[in-house]
Amino acid sequence: MLEINYTLLIQIANFLVLLFALNIFLFKPIRAILQKRQEETSRLEEVIEDFRLKADKSESGLEENKILAQKEGQAEKGHLKAKGVEQEQGILKEAAASAETRITEAKKDMEGKIAEVREALEDQISRFSGELAAKILGRSV
Repeated sequence: MLEINYTLLIQIANFLVLLFALNIFLFKPIRAILQKRQEETSRLEEVIEDFRLKADKSESGLEENKILAQKEGQAEKGHLKAKGVEQEQGILKEAAASAETRITEAKKDMEGKIAEVREALEDQISRFSGELAAKILGRSV
């Protein structure tokens, strides 16, 4: 059975001293480490959330820039296409004028050559007709 005597008081005092020593050397440092860990975790969660917000802003900014760049690209494409069509029309006009000039020169050249050939043929026709008449009649004409 349990006897209540002075050793029980020594046991209680020993327990309280041990509890006090464990509190000072074990429990307080562990609670401080846990508190620091909680603070660090909270701080890191705030940093992570801040980076997430910055990433979302950057992503939306990139998307806006992409859309803006596409619009600018389409506008530039339209401008360049219009400029190309304008240049094409200018080149076609020049080509048509050049072709018209060449055709006119070719017609003049052909007319000149036809006139030369007619003159040559007219000279030959009169000579051939004289020879033909001489052969048909059998005498010179």
